[in-house]
Formats: sequence, structure tokens, C-alpha cells
Amino acid sequence: MSEDPVLREDRDGVRLLTLNRPEKKNAFHDPQWDALQRALREARHDPAVAVVVVTGAGDDFSAGQDLTAFGGGGAPRPDAEASGYFGFMDALCEFDKPLLAAARGVGIGIGATLLFHCDVVYVGESVRLRLPFVSLGLVPEAASSYLLQAAIGSQRAAELFYTAEWIDAERAVALGLAARAFPDAELLDATLDRASTIARFPVGALQATKRCLMVPHRAAIRAARDAEDAGMRAQAGSPENVEAIQAFLQKREPDFKKLRNG
Repeated sequence: MSEDPVLREDRDGVRLLTLNRPEKKNAFHDPQWDALQRALREARHDPAVAVVVVTGAGDDFSAGQDLTAFGGGGAPRPDAEASGYFGFMDALCEFDKPLLAAARGVGIGIGATLLFHCDVVYVGESVRLRLPFVSLGLVPEAASSYLLQAAIGSQRAAELFYTAEWIDAERAVALGLAARAFPDAELLDATLDRASTIARFPVGALQATKRCLMVPHRAAIRAARDAEDAGMRAQAGSPENVEAIQAFLQKREPDFKKLRNG
């Protein structure tokens, strides 16, 4: 089993962060949330890092939250800094350097919504993204309720949220969720090559440009996160959510119809 949940590698101004739980399709548990938070904060403040690329080990980007390890990811650490998902989201929203993604295989939940925060997304031909929140009796996360609408329009965003359907590489590019698709075997090298091109430019200028790009979205992202967090608190542990989780663990289809008259 993999030990370090996030691997780091530096390549002349480019820091590659690799989600490293391939045996779990890189699904997130508390140590991985915290490791990626730390990695983003360190890259942000490291003057030698101009660009960050995030990818997944093995055949997948990320299967989202590890439902078998679901716990109190938002509990504060002794240093009073938010941990788990909430601390990671703060670090992601504050990250002010170019952020690229190389995603193949499954990208479910945060494995998809993380991509909405990336400046440029490249996907492998095998990529399959999904926003499964309604199917889990939950609401969107990671400010995706705003970011997806901003990227592809309200109707297409609503369709993807309400249906929880899969998005393949061709559709991801057509919708503008990804800049380009590559054969899986070429994906990471192509992404790192693009990152190297960006990293030739001054870090200060790249950082200042990223901050300019973020300005129009900051307030909307904060509002979306607040609304989503409230929705999650209301829905987590609800009969709908319990039925969805039990169905997942029992490897069966959930039966939401039985709850409508209850």
C-alpha cells in the first residue's frame, strides 16, 4: 500500500504533485486532504516554483471522497488550522500561481470539481468525470455550483448536476472543461511540457496575472462555498444520504423512491 498520499517532484520551476493512493483510485481520506493542502501552501510560498501540475498515480485521477474512510475531516487540528477537506479548500482557493491538471481515468466528486479550480486542464482519452452529489443525497462541493456555471453556462451545468451522468474526454473538451485531450500514454509528458513553457516566464508576473484572473470570482466562490457547506450540513446524515451510502457499501442501487412518502 502507498505510504505518502501526495508525491512531489520538481522540474525546473514546475512542481508535480501526484495523488498517490492508486489502490483506492486516489480517493481522498484525511491524510491525503492534509498532504495536498500542505503541498499547495508550500508551492505557493516557494519562489523556485512557477507552476504546479496535479495528477493521479496509476490509471485514475481521483474517485473523490473515500466513502469507506468518511470521518470528521473538518475538525480543527491542535494548531487551530482547519484540516481535511476544509483546510484543503482554503489552500486551493488561495493558490495564486498557475495550476495545471493532467487527468485520466475516473474523476468523481472532488476528482472532478478540483479540476474546475485549475487554470488549464488536460485529459487523457480514458477520462470519465462525474458529479455524483444528488445520487448521494448531497449538494455540490468545492464552489462547483458557481464554477461550473461560469465555465459552461447554467443550463448545461444544471443538466450535469441533476443527472450525475458521466462526461468523457470528447465531451469534456467540447464543454470547455478541458483544453485538450491526449492519448493516456502521452498525457503527463504533454502537460509537463506545457507547464515548462509557462515556467520560463517570471514567477512574479505569473503570480500577479493569476491574482488578476481570480479577482472577478473571489466573492462568488466564497458565496458558493458557504451555500454548499450549509447544504451539506443539512443533507449529510439525511435519510437520502444514509440510503445512498448504505447502497454503496452494500454494492446495490439506492432506492430513493421508498423515501418519498415517508
